[in-house]
Amino acid sequence: MTRAGTDLCYLTIRDAASLLRRRELSPVELTRAHLERIEQVDKQVQAYVTLLPEEALAEARAAEAAIGRGQYRGPLHGIPVAHKDLYDTRGVRTTAQSKLLEDRVPEEDATAVARLKEAGTVLLGKLALHEFAIGGPYTSLFQPARNPWNPAYVPGGSSSGSGAAIAAGLCMGSLGSDTGGSIRQPASLCGVVGLQPTYGRVSRFGMVPLSWGLDYAGPLTRTVEDAALVLQVIAGHDPRDPATSGAPVQDYSSALREDVRGMTLGLPREFFTASREVDAEYVDIVEKAVGVLQELGARVEDVALPSLEYIRASHWAIMRAEGFAYHRENLRSRFHDYGENVRMQLSIGAIYTAADYVQAQRARTQITREFRRVLQHVDLLVTPTTANPAGKFANIDPRAQLRRPSLTAPFNLTGMPAISVPCGFTAAGLPVGLQIAGKPFDEPTVFRAAYAYQQAARWTERHPAL
Repeated sequence: MTRAGTDLCYLTIRDAASLLRRRELSPVELTRAHLERIEQVDKQVQAYVTLLPEEALAEARAAEAAIGRGQYRGPLHGIPVAHKDLYDTRGVRTTAQSKLLEDRVPEEDATAVARLKEAGTVLLGKLALHEFAIGGPYTSLFQPARNPWNPAYVPGGSSSGSGAAIAAGLCMGSLGSDTGGSIRQPASLCGVVGLQPTYGRVSRFGMVPLSWGLDYAGPLTRTVEDAALVLQVIAGHDPRDPATSGAPVQDYSSALREDVRGMTLGLPREFFTASREVDAEYVDIVEKAVGVLQELGARVEDVALPSLEYIRASHWAIMRAEGFAYHRENLRSRFHDYGENVRMQLSIGAIYTAADYVQAQRARTQITREFRRVLQHVDLLVTPTTANPAGKFANIDPRAQLRRPSLTAPFNLTGMPAISVPCGFTAAGLPVGLQIAGKPFDEPTVFRAAYAYQQAARWTERHPAL
Protein backbone atom coordinates (compact mmCIF):
# COMPACT_ATOMS: atom_id res chain seq x y z
CA MET A 1 0.00 0.00 0.00
CA THR A 2 1.23 3.48 -0.82
CA ARG A 3 1.74 6.14 1.82
CA ALA A 4 -1.18 8.02 0.24
CA GLY A 5 -3.39 4.96 0.74
CA THR A 6 -2.44 4.71 4.40
CA ASP A 7 -3.18 8.41 4.85
CA LEU A 8 -6.67 7.88 3.40
CA CYS A 9 -7.30 5.15 5.97
CA TYR A 10 -6.46 7.53 8.81
CA LEU A 11 -8.70 10.35 7.65
CA THR A 12 -11.40 11.21 10.15
CA ILE A 13 -15.00 10.75 9.02
CA ARG A 14 -15.46 14.50 9.14
CA ASP A 15 -12.46 15.21 6.91
CA ALA A 16 -13.28 12.40 4.49
CA ALA A 17 -16.88 13.60 4.28
CA SER A 18 -15.73 17.07 3.27
CA LEU A 19 -13.62 15.61 0.45
CA LEU A 20 -16.38 13.24 -0.69
CA ARG A 21 -19.01 15.96 -0.74
CA ARG A 22 -16.78 18.19 -2.90
CA ARG A 23 -15.96 15.16 -5.10
CA GLU A 24 -12.25 15.57 -4.40
CA LEU A 25 -12.23 11.97 -3.15
CA SER A 26 -14.19 9.02 -4.49
CA PRO A 27 -15.98 6.51 -2.21
CA VAL A 28 -14.47 3.82 -4.45
CA GLU A 29 -10.93 5.14 -3.88
CA LEU A 30 -11.54 5.35 -0.15
CA THR A 31 -13.01 1.83 0.02
CA ARG A 32 -10.19 0.34 -2.06
CA ALA A 33 -7.63 1.95 0.24
CA HIS A 34 -9.24 0.27 3.23
CA LEU A 35 -9.50 -3.10 1.52
CA GLU A 36 -5.82 -2.91 0.57
CA ARG A 37 -4.85 -2.02 4.12
CA ILE A 38 -6.94 -4.88 5.50
CA GLU A 39 -5.11 -7.22 3.13
CA GLN A 40 -1.79 -5.79 4.27
CA VAL A 41 -2.11 -5.63 8.07
CA ASP A 42 -5.13 -7.62 9.29
CA LYS A 43 -3.02 -10.76 9.43
CA GLN A 44 -1.43 -9.15 12.48
CA VAL A 45 -4.59 -7.64 13.98
CA GLN A 46 -7.20 -10.32 13.13
CA ALA A 47 -10.01 -7.79 13.48
CA TYR A 48 -12.19 -9.12 10.65
CA VAL A 49 -14.13 -12.38 10.84
CA THR A 50 -16.07 -11.69 7.61
CA LEU A 51 -14.78 -9.46 4.81
CA LEU A 52 -17.08 -8.26 2.01
CA PRO A 53 -14.79 -6.78 -0.68
CA GLU A 54 -17.07 -7.19 -3.70
CA GLU A 55 -20.16 -6.00 -1.86
CA ALA A 56 -18.28 -3.04 -0.39
CA LEU A 57 -17.00 -1.92 -3.78
CA ALA A 58 -20.50 -2.21 -5.22
CA GLU A 59 -21.87 -0.02 -2.42
CA ALA A 60 -19.00 2.44 -2.94
CA ARG A 61 -19.80 2.69 -6.66
CA ALA A 62 -23.45 3.33 -5.84
CA ALA A 63 -22.43 6.06 -3.39
CA GLU A 64 -20.13 7.61 -5.98
CA ALA A 65 -22.89 7.66 -8.57
CA ALA A 66 -25.42 9.16 -6.14
CA ILE A 67 -23.04 11.90 -5.05
CA GLY A 68 -22.28 12.61 -8.70
CA ARG A 69 -26.02 13.09 -9.33
CA GLY A 70 -26.21 15.59 -6.48
CA GLN A 71 -27.91 13.10 -4.13
CA TYR A 72 -25.48 13.52 -1.25
CA ARG A 73 -27.04 12.05 1.88
CA GLY A 74 -24.82 13.61 4.52
CA PRO A 75 -21.46 13.18 6.22
CA LEU A 76 -21.60 9.37 6.37
CA HIS A 77 -22.29 8.92 2.66
CA GLY A 78 -19.52 6.80 1.15
CA ILE A 79 -17.78 6.18 4.51
CA PRO A 80 -16.36 2.62 4.96
CA VAL A 81 -17.50 1.01 8.21
CA ALA A 82 -17.52 -2.44 9.82
CA HIS A 83 -19.57 -3.79 12.70
CA LYS A 84 -19.20 -6.07 15.69
CA ASP A 85 -20.39 -9.49 14.60
CA LEU A 86 -23.43 -9.54 16.86
CA TYR A 87 -25.31 -6.93 14.80
CA ASP A 88 -27.66 -8.58 12.33
CA THR A 89 -26.75 -7.83 8.72
CA ARG A 90 -29.19 -8.96 6.05
CA GLY A 91 -27.71 -11.75 3.94
CA VAL A 92 -24.38 -11.64 5.81
CA ARG A 93 -23.43 -14.23 8.41
CA THR A 94 -23.75 -12.98 12.00
CA THR A 95 -22.15 -15.33 14.53
CA ALA A 96 -21.50 -13.54 17.85
CA GLN A 97 -18.19 -15.45 17.45
CA SER A 98 -19.75 -18.71 18.64
CA LYS A 99 -20.14 -22.18 17.13
CA LEU A 100 -23.80 -22.00 18.08
CA LEU A 101 -24.40 -19.33 15.42
CA GLU A 102 -21.69 -20.37 12.96
CA ASP A 103 -24.07 -20.63 9.99
CA ARG A 104 -26.62 -17.99 10.98
CA VAL A 105 -27.55 -15.55 8.18
CA PRO A 106 -30.13 -12.90 9.23
CA GLU A 107 -32.97 -11.89 6.93
CA GLU A 108 -32.94 -8.22 7.99
CA ASP A 109 -30.57 -5.61 9.33
CA ALA A 110 -30.38 -4.47 12.93
CA THR A 111 -31.98 -1.04 13.30
CA ALA A 112 -28.66 0.75 13.87
CA VAL A 113 -27.14 -1.01 10.84
CA ALA A 114 -30.15 -0.10 8.71
CA ARG A 115 -29.91 3.57 9.74
CA LEU A 116 -26.24 3.71 8.82
CA LYS A 117 -26.96 2.01 5.52
CA GLU A 118 -29.67 4.58 4.80
CA ALA A 119 -27.10 7.30 5.55
CA GLY A 120 -24.94 5.85 2.77
CA THR A 121 -22.18 4.02 4.62
CA VAL A 122 -20.19 1.27 2.91
CA LEU A 123 -20.04 -2.04 4.83
CA LEU A 124 -16.56 -3.58 4.69
CA GLY A 125 -17.41 -6.58 6.87
CA LYS A 126 -17.97 -7.93 10.37
CA LEU A 127 -15.55 -7.70 13.27
CA ALA A 128 -14.30 -9.98 16.03
CA LEU A 129 -15.68 -9.90 19.56
CA HIS A 130 -15.65 -11.85 22.78
CA GLU A 131 -18.07 -14.74 22.34
CA PHE A 132 -21.64 -13.59 22.98
CA ALA A 133 -20.05 -10.38 24.32
CA ILE A 134 -19.01 -12.03 27.58
CA GLY A 135 -16.51 -14.87 27.08
CA GLY A 136 -13.10 -13.95 25.89
CA PRO A 137 -10.69 -13.29 24.48
CA TYR A 138 -10.58 -16.92 23.29
CA THR A 139 -13.85 -18.14 21.78
CA SER A 140 -15.38 -21.21 20.18
CA LEU A 141 -15.18 -19.66 16.70
CA PHE A 142 -12.41 -17.61 15.01
CA GLN A 143 -9.17 -16.27 16.46
CA PRO A 144 -9.25 -13.34 18.88
CA ALA A 145 -8.48 -9.83 17.65
CA ARG A 146 -5.14 -8.39 18.74
CA ASN A 147 -4.03 -4.96 19.88
CA PRO A 148 -2.56 -2.94 16.97
CA TRP A 149 -0.13 -1.17 19.31
CA ASN A 150 1.41 -4.55 20.18
CA PRO A 151 -0.20 -7.77 18.91
CA ALA A 152 1.07 -9.65 21.97
CA TYR A 153 -1.47 -7.65 24.00
CA VAL A 154 -5.26 -7.90 24.19
CA PRO A 155 -7.35 -5.12 22.58
CA GLY A 156 -10.01 -5.23 25.30
CA GLY A 157 -13.52 -6.54 25.01
CA SER A 158 -16.03 -7.39 24.17
CA SER A 159 -15.94 -5.09 21.10
CA SER A 160 -12.35 -6.19 20.51
CA GLY A 161 -12.37 -6.21 16.72
CA SER A 162 -14.04 -2.80 16.59
CA GLY A 163 -11.40 -1.14 18.77
CA ALA A 164 -8.57 -2.88 16.93
CA ALA A 165 -9.94 -2.09 13.45
CA ILE A 166 -10.41 1.62 14.15
CA ALA A 167 -6.92 1.93 15.67
CA ALA A 168 -5.30 0.02 12.80
CA GLY A 169 -6.99 2.09 10.06
CA LEU A 170 -9.10 -0.85 8.87
CA CYS A 171 -12.42 1.02 8.93
CA MET A 172 -13.58 4.55 9.78
CA GLY A 173 -16.38 3.72 12.19
CA SER A 174 -17.92 0.71 13.89
CA LEU A 175 -20.93 -0.28 15.92
CA GLY A 176 -20.04 -1.91 19.22
CA SER A 177 -22.13 -3.04 22.16
CA ASP A 178 -21.60 -2.25 25.84
CA THR A 179 -22.94 -4.24 28.80
CA GLY A 180 -20.24 -3.44 31.34
CA GLY A 181 -17.75 -1.39 29.34
CA SER A 182 -17.50 -3.34 26.10
CA ILE A 183 -17.35 -0.23 23.91
CA ARG A 184 -15.32 1.98 26.24
CA GLN A 185 -12.74 -0.59 27.36
CA PRO A 186 -11.48 -1.56 23.87
CA ALA A 187 -11.59 2.12 22.93
CA SER A 188 -9.31 2.85 25.88
CA LEU A 189 -6.91 -0.05 25.31
CA CYS A 190 -6.67 0.62 21.56
CA GLY A 191 -6.39 4.41 21.78
CA VAL A 192 -9.65 5.35 20.03
CA VAL A 193 -12.97 6.93 21.00
CA GLY A 194 -15.89 4.84 22.24
CA LEU A 195 -19.31 6.09 23.29
CA GLN A 196 -21.95 4.39 25.41
CA PRO A 197 -25.02 6.58 24.83
CA THR A 198 -27.83 7.02 27.35
CA TYR A 199 -29.86 3.85 27.92
CA GLY A 200 -32.66 3.92 25.36
CA ARG A 201 -30.98 6.45 23.08
CA VAL A 202 -30.05 3.85 20.41
CA SER A 203 -32.08 0.79 19.42
CA ARG A 204 -30.74 -2.67 20.21
CA PHE A 205 -33.15 -4.39 17.82
CA GLY A 206 -31.26 -6.96 15.77
CA MET A 207 -28.35 -7.12 18.23
CA VAL A 208 -27.65 -10.53 19.80
CA PRO A 209 -28.38 -9.78 23.48
CA LEU A 210 -26.34 -10.46 26.56
CA SER A 211 -28.35 -8.62 29.22
CA TRP A 212 -31.59 -6.87 28.26
CA GLY A 213 -31.32 -4.44 31.15
CA LEU A 214 -27.66 -3.52 30.66
CA ASP A 215 -26.99 -3.72 26.90
CA TYR A 216 -26.23 -0.53 24.96
CA ALA A 217 -25.52 0.05 21.26
CA GLY A 218 -23.00 2.73 20.34
CA PRO A 219 -20.12 3.78 18.09
CA LEU A 220 -16.36 3.41 18.13
CA THR A 221 -14.56 5.99 16.00
CA ARG A 222 -11.22 7.73 15.68
CA THR A 223 -12.37 11.08 17.11
CA VAL A 224 -15.07 12.64 19.25
CA GLU A 225 -16.58 14.54 16.31
CA ASP A 226 -16.86 11.28 14.36
CA ALA A 227 -18.71 9.68 17.28
CA ALA A 228 -21.13 12.61 17.25
CA LEU A 229 -21.74 12.14 13.51
CA VAL A 230 -22.51 8.42 13.92
CA LEU A 231 -24.73 8.94 16.97
CA GLN A 232 -26.70 11.55 15.02
CA VAL A 233 -27.75 8.86 12.56
CA ILE A 234 -28.37 5.88 14.85
CA ALA A 235 -30.11 7.68 17.75
CA GLY A 236 -33.87 7.83 18.10
CA HIS A 237 -36.97 5.83 18.95
CA ASP A 238 -37.52 2.40 17.44
CA PRO A 239 -40.85 0.65 18.09
CA ARG A 240 -39.09 -2.71 17.74
CA ASP A 241 -37.01 -1.98 20.84
CA PRO A 242 -39.45 -1.02 23.60
CA ALA A 243 -36.59 0.33 25.72
CA THR A 244 -35.83 3.11 23.25
CA SER A 245 -36.81 6.61 24.25
CA GLY A 246 -38.94 9.08 22.35
CA ALA A 247 -36.84 11.99 23.64
CA PRO A 248 -35.84 14.34 20.79
CA VAL A 249 -32.48 13.68 19.12
CA GLN A 250 -30.26 16.71 19.60
CA ASP A 251 -27.75 18.22 17.19
CA TYR A 252 -24.64 16.59 18.61
CA SER A 253 -22.10 18.25 16.34
CA SER A 254 -23.18 21.70 17.52
CA ALA A 255 -21.91 20.79 21.00
CA LEU A 256 -18.33 20.41 19.79
CA ARG A 257 -16.57 23.44 21.24
CA GLU A 258 -13.06 23.83 22.61
CA ASP A 259 -14.43 25.42 25.74
CA VAL A 260 -15.16 23.91 29.15
CA ARG A 261 -14.99 27.15 31.10
CA GLY A 262 -17.57 27.14 33.86
CA MET A 263 -18.00 23.37 33.90
CA THR A 264 -17.65 21.46 37.16
CA LEU A 265 -16.18 17.98 36.87
CA GLY A 266 -16.76 15.45 39.64
CA LEU A 267 -13.82 13.17 40.36
CA PRO A 268 -14.61 10.06 42.50
CA ARG A 269 -10.90 9.70 43.21
CA GLU A 270 -11.24 7.37 46.18
CA PHE A 271 -13.00 4.75 44.05
CA PHE A 272 -10.07 4.24 41.70
CA THR A 273 -7.14 4.96 44.02
CA ALA A 274 -8.13 2.78 46.98
CA SER A 275 -7.72 -0.55 45.18
CA ARG A 276 -4.35 -2.22 44.68
CA GLU A 277 -5.75 -3.65 41.44
CA VAL A 278 -5.74 -0.20 39.79
CA ASP A 279 -2.50 0.58 37.96
CA ALA A 280 -0.70 3.56 39.52
CA GLU A 281 0.91 4.68 36.24
CA TYR A 282 -2.52 4.62 34.61
CA VAL A 283 -4.03 6.78 37.36
CA ASP A 284 -1.18 9.27 37.08
CA ILE A 285 -1.77 9.68 33.33
CA VAL A 286 -5.48 10.24 33.92
CA GLU A 287 -4.80 12.78 36.67
CA LYS A 288 -2.66 14.72 34.17
CA ALA A 289 -5.53 14.61 31.67
CA VAL A 290 -7.87 16.03 34.30
CA GLY A 291 -5.27 18.75 34.82
CA VAL A 292 -5.55 19.66 31.13
CA LEU A 293 -9.30 20.14 31.56
CA GLN A 294 -8.60 22.38 34.53
CA GLU A 295 -6.18 24.44 32.43
CA LEU A 296 -8.99 24.81 29.87
CA GLY A 297 -11.17 26.37 32.55
CA ALA A 298 -13.08 23.49 34.14
CA ARG A 299 -13.35 23.23 37.91
CA VAL A 300 -12.61 19.80 39.42
CA GLU A 301 -14.31 18.71 42.61
CA ASP A 302 -13.74 15.47 44.51
CA VAL A 303 -17.04 13.64 44.96
CA ALA A 304 -18.04 10.75 47.21
CA LEU A 305 -20.09 7.86 45.82
CA PRO A 306 -20.29 5.34 48.69
CA SER A 307 -22.62 2.99 46.82
CA LEU A 308 -19.83 2.21 44.33
CA GLU A 309 -18.85 -0.64 46.66
CA TYR A 310 -21.99 -2.45 45.46
CA ILE A 311 -21.28 -1.97 41.77
CA ARG A 312 -19.52 -5.23 41.05
CA ALA A 313 -21.97 -7.46 42.93
CA SER A 314 -25.04 -5.77 41.46
CA HIS A 315 -23.71 -5.65 37.91
CA TRP A 316 -22.49 -9.24 37.82
CA ALA A 317 -25.74 -10.60 39.27
CA ILE A 318 -27.96 -8.79 36.76
CA MET A 319 -25.74 -9.48 33.74
CA ARG A 320 -25.14 -13.16 34.47
CA ALA A 321 -28.73 -13.92 35.47
CA GLU A 322 -30.13 -12.27 32.34
CA GLY A 323 -27.43 -13.86 30.20
CA PHE A 324 -28.27 -17.30 31.58
CA ALA A 325 -31.96 -16.72 30.93
CA TYR A 326 -31.24 -16.04 27.25
CA HIS A 327 -28.86 -19.00 26.85
CA ARG A 328 -30.60 -21.49 29.15
CA GLU A 329 -31.82 -23.99 26.55
CA ASN A 330 -28.60 -23.97 24.53
CA LEU A 331 -26.52 -24.42 27.68
CA ARG A 332 -28.51 -27.57 28.36
CA SER A 333 -28.38 -29.01 24.85
CA ARG A 334 -25.10 -27.65 23.39
CA PHE A 335 -22.95 -26.88 26.42
CA HIS A 336 -19.64 -27.84 24.78
CA ASP A 337 -20.27 -25.67 21.72
CA TYR A 338 -19.67 -22.64 23.93
CA GLY A 339 -16.11 -21.50 24.58
CA GLU A 340 -14.77 -22.47 28.00
CA ASN A 341 -14.86 -18.97 29.48
CA VAL A 342 -18.28 -18.01 28.16
CA ARG A 343 -19.95 -21.19 29.42
CA MET A 344 -18.36 -20.62 32.82
CA GLN A 345 -19.63 -17.03 32.95
CA LEU A 346 -23.14 -17.93 31.82
CA SER A 347 -23.41 -21.00 34.04
CA ILE A 348 -22.74 -18.87 37.11
CA GLY A 349 -25.97 -17.09 36.20
CA ALA A 350 -27.87 -20.27 37.06
CA ILE A 351 -26.70 -20.03 40.67
CA TYR A 352 -28.33 -16.69 41.38
CA THR A 353 -31.76 -16.90 43.02
CA ALA A 354 -34.73 -14.65 42.34
CA ALA A 355 -33.97 -12.94 45.66
CA ASP A 356 -30.38 -12.29 44.53
CA TYR A 357 -31.63 -10.72 41.32
CA VAL A 358 -34.15 -8.54 43.15
CA GLN A 359 -31.53 -7.40 45.63
CA ALA A 360 -29.17 -6.54 42.75
CA GLN A 361 -31.89 -4.43 41.16
CA ARG A 362 -32.54 -2.69 44.49
CA ALA A 363 -28.83 -1.89 44.74
CA ARG A 364 -28.96 -0.60 41.17
CA THR A 365 -31.76 1.78 42.14
CA GLN A 366 -29.77 3.06 45.12
CA ILE A 367 -26.65 3.54 42.99
CA THR A 368 -28.62 5.41 40.32
CA ARG A 369 -30.21 7.75 42.86
CA GLU A 370 -26.82 8.51 44.39
CA PHE A 371 -25.24 9.29 41.02
CA ARG A 372 -28.09 11.58 40.06
CA ARG A 373 -27.84 13.44 43.40
CA VAL A 374 -24.14 14.05 42.76
CA LEU A 375 -24.92 15.24 39.22
CA GLN A 376 -27.14 17.95 40.67
CA HIS A 377 -23.92 19.62 41.85
CA VAL A 378 -21.46 18.75 39.06
CA ASP A 379 -21.86 18.73 35.28
CA LEU A 380 -19.88 15.59 34.53
CA LEU A 381 -18.00 12.73 36.19
CA VAL A 382 -14.45 11.85 35.11
CA THR A 383 -12.51 8.65 35.83
CA PRO A 384 -9.98 6.37 34.17
CA THR A 385 -11.79 4.17 31.66
CA THR A 386 -10.14 0.98 32.88
CA ALA A 387 -8.19 -0.02 35.94
CA ASN A 388 -5.17 -1.15 33.91
CA PRO A 389 -3.63 -0.84 30.45
CA ALA A 390 -3.84 -3.81 28.07
CA GLY A 391 -2.41 -7.09 29.33
CA LYS A 392 -0.55 -9.77 27.41
CA PHE A 393 -2.39 -12.74 25.94
CA ALA A 394 0.20 -14.93 27.67
CA ASN A 395 -0.86 -13.58 31.08
CA ILE A 396 -4.63 -13.86 30.75
CA ASP A 397 -6.33 -14.71 34.03
CA PRO A 398 -10.15 -14.58 33.83
CA ARG A 399 -10.32 -14.59 37.64
CA ALA A 400 -8.41 -11.31 37.82
CA GLN A 401 -11.46 -9.60 36.33
CA LEU A 402 -13.42 -10.59 39.43
CA ARG A 403 -10.93 -8.81 41.69
CA ARG A 404 -10.49 -5.65 39.63
CA PRO A 405 -12.96 -2.77 40.12
CA SER A 406 -14.96 -1.90 37.02
CA LEU A 407 -14.84 1.80 36.28
CA THR A 408 -17.25 1.42 33.36
CA ALA A 409 -20.06 -0.75 34.83
CA PRO A 410 -21.48 2.05 37.03
CA PHE A 411 -22.72 3.82 33.91
CA ASN A 412 -24.38 0.67 32.54
CA LEU A 413 -26.30 0.40 35.81
CA THR A 414 -27.26 4.09 35.97
CA GLY A 415 -28.16 4.55 32.29
CA MET A 416 -25.82 7.52 31.90
CA PRO A 417 -23.92 8.39 28.72
CA ALA A 418 -20.16 7.83 28.98
CA ILE A 419 -17.31 8.26 26.52
CA SER A 420 -13.71 7.08 26.50
CA VAL A 421 -11.21 9.40 24.83
CA PRO A 422 -7.45 8.73 24.48
CA CYS A 423 -5.41 10.56 27.12
CA GLY A 424 -1.86 9.22 26.81
CA PHE A 425 0.40 6.20 26.77
CA THR A 426 2.18 4.10 29.35
CA ALA A 427 5.96 3.73 29.41
CA ALA A 428 5.41 0.47 27.48
CA GLY A 429 3.65 2.40 24.70
CA LEU A 430 0.12 1.21 25.48
CA PRO A 431 -2.86 3.60 25.24
CA VAL A 432 -4.76 5.01 28.21
CA GLY A 433 -8.36 6.26 28.19
CA LEU A 434 -10.13 9.05 30.06
CA GLN A 435 -13.81 8.38 30.79
CA ILE A 436 -16.29 11.27 30.86
CA ALA A 437 -19.88 10.63 31.90
CA GLY A 438 -22.93 12.88 32.14
CA LYS A 439 -26.61 13.12 32.93
CA PRO A 440 -29.05 10.95 30.97
CA PHE A 441 -29.68 12.35 27.47
CA ASP A 442 -27.02 15.00 28.00
CA GLU A 443 -24.64 13.65 25.38
CA PRO A 444 -23.95 17.22 24.17
CA THR A 445 -22.17 18.12 27.42
CA VAL A 446 -20.21 14.85 27.35
CA PHE A 447 -19.18 15.54 23.75
CA ARG A 448 -18.23 19.13 24.56
CA ALA A 449 -15.80 18.16 27.33
CA ALA A 450 -14.37 15.21 25.40
CA TYR A 451 -13.85 17.33 22.29
CA ALA A 452 -12.20 20.16 24.23
CA TYR A 453 -9.80 17.69 25.81
CA GLN A 454 -9.11 15.94 22.49
CA GLN A 455 -8.29 19.19 20.74
CA ALA A 456 -5.94 20.29 23.52
CA ALA A 457 -4.15 16.96 23.96
CA ARG A 458 -4.11 15.69 20.32
CA TRP A 459 -3.67 12.02 21.31
CA THR A 460 -6.08 10.90 18.58
CA GLU A 461 -3.50 11.90 16.00
CA ARG A 462 -1.14 9.08 17.01
CA HIS A 463 -1.44 5.74 15.22
CA PRO A 464 0.20 2.32 15.73
CA ALA A 465 3.19 1.47 13.55
CA LEU A 466 1.88 -1.56 11.69
